[in-house]
Amino acid sequence: VQLQASGGGLVQTGDSLRLTCVASGFTLRDYGVGWFRQVPGKEREGVSCISNLDGSTLYSGSAEGRFTISRDNAQNTVWLQMNNLKPEDTAVYYCAADALICYSGKMYPKDYEFDYYGQGTQVTVSS
Repeated sequence: VQLQASGGGLVQTGDSLRLTCVASGFTLRDYGVGWFRQVPGKEREGVSCISNLDGSTLYSGSAEGRFTISRDNAQNTVWLQMNNLKPEDTAVYYCAADALICYSGKMYPKDYEFDYYGQGTQVTVSS
């Protein structure tokens, strides 16, 4: 039972990346899915999420207009398309699945242990 994030890399400012989150051992359709990122020494930051109930999405202020989250329940997969990347997007990106992610208009509960939280993928944006 796991979530696996992939698709990170080293890119230049203005480039694009598509991150992929694949679930194995459980059915992703039963969960909201979120993308988070973390820089050493800083708190985890919610980037985007997509609801399992109605497919609604939420974005952080820094992601709005540049990132797009999508899901395909048949493939047990969620993607995060990131365009116009900036150096401040540099971080390790993680995906997580939980019924309370993207629930009731909130990205996720604070200080909460998600049901599933995968290994991250490094995104580095050079200036």
